[in-house]
Amino acid sequence: MARTAMLALCVLLMSGPAGAAATKKSSTGSTVGAAKTSPAPTRDAATSTVAPEKPASKSNPSDSSMTLQGSQEGTVFKSLTVEGEDRIRIEFERPALKVDLDPMRAPGLDWGSARDVLDRTVPDLAAPFVRQSAQEPSPYVAHPWLSHFASGAVARFRPDLQGVVSWKLAIVNARGETVATYSGQGEPPREIAWDGRSQSGAPVVPGLTYSYVLEARDKAGNKRNFVGQGFKVSAYRLDAPDGPMMVLSARELPAISPGRTVSQGTPPILIEAASWLNQREKPNQNIRVTASGRNLENAQALADNVTRWMAPYLIGDPARVQSVTAVVADAPEGGTVTIASVR
Repeated sequence: MARTAMLALCVLLMSGPAGAAATKKSSTGSTVGAAKTSPAPTRDAATSTVAPEKPASKSNPSDSSMTLQGSQEGTVFKSLTVEGEDRIRIEFERPALKVDLDPMRAPGLDWGSARDVLDRTVPDLAAPFVRQSAQEPSPYVAHPWLSHFASGAVARFRPDLQGVVSWKLAIVNARGETVATYSGQGEPPREIAWDGRSQSGAPVVPGLTYSYVLEARDKAGNKRNFVGQGFKVSAYRLDAPDGPMMVLSARELPAISPGRTVSQGTPPILIEAASWLNQREKPNQNIRVTASGRNLENAQALADNVTRWMAPYLIGDPARVQSVTAVVADAPEGGTVTIASVR
């Protein structure tokens, strides 16, 4: 019995290592088989990272959209995708452009004249003048602060006489010539105003010396004369049927010499004269500038300069300003100027 047990134990010990080896051999064979069916992934030597294998591209012969890798050429596709940095040159033939179109018969094209083009937009002619007047001062604006020309009476006389039956006031120039007279019965008025007109109605020359002589008679027939002091007439303005008339002496203007153009700006007295002319009911009437002097050269130079000075300040065409010269032997030094409207 004891022998039988020992024999069984020996058999068991002998069979244990062989069975383990067989088991190990079978396990190793399974592992090798798995390696054959599924290869191990590769590693990059530089980065030691696993690079998955790219699937192979498959192309369908019936599909026109394909991919062309770099460094490849000679393939024609309807749709082309380039991967890489190679330069590709594509050449194709352009069809000739032939336009069978007659501009004269093309629909939507209406032919017309230049007037039709201009009439599409009506120009606003007033807008430029409005903008200019808003930015630049107008020379035609009245200048009420200028008062070089006296209006109304150029001289006033106040005789103080009592107990007379008649009287006579004579206004004379430097040569003793009578230019205007006033007379009446009884005592004279307290004031006699002279408007600067002569007996003929013409304006007297400014810049000259004038005087007056008052003659009075009493009831007994006695006559007595009173001689007044001399006085000068300055620039003055008269109201004529055609508009204002202004008379001035050349002494109130810059010095003017024959053959020389004065570059100085327009004198204020001429700006005032232009302002009065622009206020007429008919500002487009002709204007006459009459210059008188002791010789023709001085009179002509005076007329030319006055016309040139006034032209920018007059409304309308400057050509309507007419200059007239007159030679007067006893004219004041430098001459005189008369500015008036004419029909």
